[in-house]
Amino acid sequence: MKSYDPENTNDKNKLEFLKKGMRLNYQHHWIIDNMPVTWCYDFGELHKFCNPGFPVGCFVGSDGRAKDSCTVNSEFNKKNTYYLFNHVDITITYHSAQNENWLGARLVTARLEPKSYKQTDINNLSCEGPPMEISAEFNSKLNLIYSYSVKFEENNNIKWASRWDYILESMPHTNIQWFSIMNSLVIVLFLSGMVAMILLRTLHKDIARYNQIDSSEDAQEEFGWKLVHGDVFRPPRKGMLLSVFLGQGTQIFIMTFITLFLACLGFLSPANRGALMTCAVVLWVLLGTPAGYVSARMYKTFRGEKWKTNVLLTALLCPGIVFADFFIMNLILWVKGSSAAIPFGTLVAILAMWFGISVPLTFVGAYFGFKEKPIEHPVRTNQIPRQIPEQSFFTKPLPGIIMGGILPFGCIFIQLFFILNSIWSHQMYYMFGFLFLVFIILLITCSEATVLLCYFHLCAEDYHWWWRSFLTSSFTAVYLFIYAVHYFFSKLQITGTASTILYFGYTMIMVLIFFLFTDVISCSQYWQHLEQKEHSGNNWIFCVLLVR
Repeated sequence: MKSYDPENTNDKNKLEFLKKGMRLNYQHHWIIDNMPVTWCYDFGELHKFCNPGFPVGCFVGSDGRAKDSCTVNSEFNKKNTYYLFNHVDITITYHSAQNENWLGARLVTARLEPKSYKQTDINNLSCEGPPMEISAEFNSKLNLIYSYSVKFEENNNIKWASRWDYILESMPHTNIQWFSIMNSLVIVLFLSGMVAMILLRTLHKDIARYNQIDSSEDAQEEFGWKLVHGDVFRPPRKGMLLSVFLGQGTQIFIMTFITLFLACLGFLSPANRGALMTCAVVLWVLLGTPAGYVSARMYKTFRGEKWKTNVLLTALLCPGIVFADFFIMNLILWVKGSSAAIPFGTLVAILAMWFGISVPLTFVGAYFGFKEKPIEHPVRTNQIPRQIPEQSFFTKPLPGIIMGGILPFGCIFIQLFFILNSIWSHQMYYMFGFLFLVFIILLITCSEATVLLCYFHLCAEDYHWWWRSFLTSSFTAVYLFIYAVHYFFSKLQITGTASTILYFGYTMIMVLIFFLFTDVISCSQYWQHLEQKEHSGNNWIFCVLLVR
């Protein structure tokens, strides 16, 4: 029983917080034997939805309209009144070991039904009577009595391995997922047709014509991308930062691919709580070698000399930003006394894995990267940079980058909605097969969109393609952030400075990781293509396009 006295300031604050939870539809989330306790109710005429949580209570506004869970009971009809769910009927279903070769019993389902009863005597409880009403005005002493009942049912038809099926099957998202996949495939087919038209028709004809020229006297006047052959492999500005981003992007790309692949095989199902995040962190720590190798290899390609700075930035820059952001968010949770805060010992363990495993592996990868021979470009770079002509609006850097991020974002925004729901609305996410397919489509879309825009910019005689190629697909992260802001204001009812800082802090971590992830598409193809000796000077543009 909980008592609230209007003369006590602390009690008034606690009751006001309870009312706020009912007004904003806060949820209880209980776990029994690693299974969420679900509240199952009818969703439509022929469908039942099992929610892994149940509301604290509900609120009927001053206009008499029942909100959220108040619609489940016709007795919740008093204006400007809160109704507290202070009783739950819990039903636990178990699979018995009777007539089987093992001992005991295994829980297969845990369900409950929230109810509201106005109890008056804690020694004489009854599951009937009027609902527990809490007036909006707190003028008199209030006693809230919480109660529960538990019922055990035996059901040997439900196997322990299938205990999650009744939750996952109730999620009505499959049709929407297929719509998202079909929408993404249409985008991929459109881009593939455009790339094929450029590479197989326009570009192939140009190269065939130039290769047929016997002497320079018979050569026709050069135009378009042919004019910048002496500047296209000129090292970019801020090459150190670009190489660091590419190295970190490679690490995140491999980590994401392996994690999603294992999730598709069922190793990281929702039944294993925390397995997805643990797998991602461990893989990231163990993949420091590819990050160091790619960063060193690209920095050496840019003819950089500060190799110590390159290695240190690769090992510390992006992980340091993520850890600092995460530590600030965790500090806020500590101050608020939240159970979601990471213990100090866990933070120390993460730091030990970072500096004890990831950083040394990054140095090992950088050692092999710098040890490799420099990549020989197929064309010689001019000593004096060529002047870039006046560009049209669509070939300028910013408009091209903004346009380049739209198509990849169009492939993922529906999946992004479900991912944000699973993070912030406490819904189950289990459709890793769809997510892996969208992951592959995203890679293809980023690659093809960057190839197209890179070709258009080179035809406009703008040879500054390194950063533009990087940012074209990475700008998708900006659209992801804009969508997260839209989701915050349209779907969530978050109030308070701390909660807002937490949302945008964790969102920035996700945006940074996505920014680095989309920058790496096919650097290995770029190196392999450059190292092939049969490429003539006229084929240099293929080397540029294969970067993405």
